[in-house]
Formats: sequence, C-alpha cells, structure tokens
Amino acid sequence: MNKIGMGKQNVYIIGAKNCGAYGGFETFLDKLTEYHRDNDKIMYHIAWKGDKRKEFEYHGAHCFQIHVPDIGPAQAIYYDLAALRYCIRHIERNKVVNPVIYVLACRIGPFAAHFRKKLHRYKGSLYVNPDGHEWMRGKWSAPVRKYWRISEKLMVEQADLVICDSRNIEKYIRESYPRSVPRTTYIAYGADLTPSSFRDDDTRLTAWYREKGVRKNGYYLIVGRFVPENNYETIIREYMHSQSPKSLVIITTVNQKFLNALEQKLHMGADSRIKFVGTVYDQELLKKIRENAFGYLHGHEVGGTNPSLLESLAHTNINLVLDASFNTEVCGNGALYWTKESGALACLLERAEAMQPEEIEQLGGRAKKRIEDHYTWKQIAEKYEQVFWRENG
Repeated sequence: MNKIGMGKQNVYIIGAKNCGAYGGFETFLDKLTEYHRDNDKIMYHIAWKGDKRKEFEYHGAHCFQIHVPDIGPAQAIYYDLAALRYCIRHIERNKVVNPVIYVLACRIGPFAAHFRKKLHRYKGSLYVNPDGHEWMRGKWSAPVRKYWRISEKLMVEQADLVICDSRNIEKYIRESYPRSVPRTTYIAYGADLTPSSFRDDDTRLTAWYREKGVRKNGYYLIVGRFVPENNYETIIREYMHSQSPKSLVIITTVNQKFLNALEQKLHMGADSRIKFVGTVYDQELLKKIRENAFGYLHGHEVGGTNPSLLESLAHTNINLVLDASFNTEVCGNGALYWTKESGALACLLERAEAMQPEEIEQLGGRAKKRIEDHYTWKQIAEKYEQVFWRENG
C-alpha cells in the first residue's frame, strides 16, 4: 500500500471514529474518500478508532487505527492526541513536505500550539473544523463544558484555517474571537439524491417493517444521536399529545440513562406509537426507510449542517424541523418549522396530516432542490479539493 502520496498533497484527518458509521464526521469521511478515490492530487491519511494498532486502505486512503483505553469522557481527548502524535511521526519519518493536518472538532485546544509548532517545521498547516457548540451540549457537566469552551478558543487561535460546515458557525467563530480570528471558509456536509436500490417488496425491507410493527407511509421518522440537545423530550411529549394515528419511529443508538430519565418524565412506554427501533447500518435500507416515511422530525439545536437533516431533505417529502438558525439555513423553504413552545409541534403534526398530496409533493420538491443546489457530495468534495490542493499544492 502506498502510504505516501508522492507528488500529491498529503492530508491527515483526525477526530472521527472511522469512515461510514453513524455520525456527521464519519459520513463526511466516507463520502470524501469515495469521491476522491481516484484523485491524483491528494493522498489522505485517516485515523480510525480500534482495538489494536494496524494500518489498512479504505477508498484509496491510508488509514491507521488507534487503540483507545477505556478512560471515560477523556477517551476523545486521548484519541485525538494519540492520532496527532502518529501523524507527526509519519510526517517526520517520511519527510513529508507541506502536509495538512485537519482536526475535526475542538477537543485538544491546550495542546494545539505544541503540535502546530512541530507541524510548521515541515511547512505544514493546521486546519480545524469547530463542529457545533460542543460546550453547549446538555450531556456535559459544568466543568467539562468549561473545558470545551476554553479548548475551542485555543484551537481556533492556533488554526491556520478554520473550515466551518455552517455559515452560522463561521459567523459565530468570527464574532466570538475578533482579536485572534483566523482565516475561515465555509464547506457544508452533503447528501445523496440517488433513490434507494431497495424496492418496496424487498424482503429485507418488509422483514424490518414486520419486526418493528410499522408500514409504508404510516410513520414519522427520527434518525440521530439520543442526546438531550436533540430535543427528544419535546418531540415525544408533543407527539403523545397529538392525535396522530401514525407511529413515531426512532432510529438511534442506545443511551439507557437518558431513556430511563425520559420514561420517568413522560411514561412513553404506555404509548404504542412511540417505537425505539435501534440502529440501521445498511445505508440503502435506511434510505428506503426515509423514502417511505410520511414525515421526518428534526430537533437538533446544537451544531452546524446536520447530515441526517440533509438526508431527510433528499429523501423525505415532509420535514418538520426545529426553528433554529442552523436548521433554517439548511432547509430554507423546504421544511415546516416548529418551536419548543407547548403545543407548537402537536399543531404542526395536525397541519402536516391535513396537507393535500400536491402540497406534499411541492414541499418535497423544494427540499430536494435545496440539496441539488447546495449540498451534493460532488459539490462538497470539489470544494475540499480546492482548499487542500489549490492552497497547498
């Protein structure tokens, strides 16, 4: 395996668990390497989380696996630091000139200056994607939130370029750090408009429907991490207060502590419409589940351009979206919006179910147009090539 791109721009990317699993960064890396598989200008070196150290190739990218011990919340920081050390050693051993290290999220701010200094010895550049507002996430305690806020500041100060996946994030970075504001650029995430390869009678789809007790056009869908800042409590409470005969299908990872807390508050187990169905890793099956949903519910309010929201715009006609700046930036006139005010979402559900077929088709058409105009993976991959190659090649 060619681990060095001779004559190419070597780009090291750390901060995602891998390529292709749940999560915005993982989806981004999967698509970036897929679209740049035969790129003759850029060689990618990508960190993966794993049980043991090993190297392998994925979509033509050189991947290196980092073992992370079970040390609780500090795992993410350990992972980024270990991956950074690997990148610097790889650059040193192979005498890589003009490398780029692209760090996804701002977890290691206190160490950024140290690694940037080492990187600059090889005429390298440190790029940072600040992600969303990590310090605002409800899962963190006050001390941890304070650390994330400080870490964000230090990462931004040391970055040679900050790549923001939302115009609102870019605006926030420039306004929050006016004295040390670095160069910034905006590159969103993408989505795939290609219909699912699954037919409605595909046995894998029909078996999944039977197992979960749902049917085509008979459910609303949520796909996303099961965390407080995605407003599951508001969505489920409003849904329980609505008269909708449809199911609420929630595709998410397990967070038993949060699930138990919601059950104590809402007693949602008594409502047979609320269905936690686990995860779906088959991307074509998930795409078909999106296509066959009556509507999609999105309650994220922390972060930038959310990949799950983009996919829902691409494949689901009715999108009921929390009225937050990050979401309205993405959806424009391709969605219906709700607030966290009591009764707002329940009323919007009634409105959605009263829509005529031509209204639903028009709304879905506007959603897909948003993706076509601004968020295809081809467009996103081209923008990254411009940033990685034209600025450094």
